[in-house]
Amino acid sequence: MSGYWNDILVGSKSLVTGLMITAREFFKPVVTEQYPYDVPEMTPLFRGHVELIANEETGAPNCIVCMACQRACPSDCITLAGEKKEGEKKKSLTQYQLDFTKCSLCGSCVEACNFNALQFSKEYNLCSFNKDDFIIDLVKRLEDQN
Repeated sequence: MSGYWNDILVGSKSLVTGLMITAREFFKPVVTEQYPYDVPEMTPLFRGHVELIANEETGAPNCIVCMACQRACPSDCITLAGEKKEGEKKKSLTQYQLDFTKCSLCGSCVEACNFNALQFSKEYNLCSFNKDDFIIDLVKRLEDQN
């Protein structure tokens, strides 16, 4: 019989403890964002997909097609190509494709780039039912932004 009263006492103590925590949290300010109506502000360390950085003077990508980002990528999701045009000293980027379905957002490509050509975007709301929408042509995307 003493075990019966002991179980009731322990259960009541647990119930009161839980109610006290709930009451204390009830009066604190709300931290929930109402997502579709309130757009969240991205922190400086947010990692979206990779994007090219444009040269401030010319508007062309800073990428010199050294392939360091492609070699550094463990997911093998980067494909790039370039050509050397007449009268220029270095290659110019013609294609930079990112397969975002394979990307693990590890940042190896951004760290490997020594020419300030890649950065993480602040875009967070990528969604689609079509896989082809996640194969991103970054050169075309950069041209559309300018």
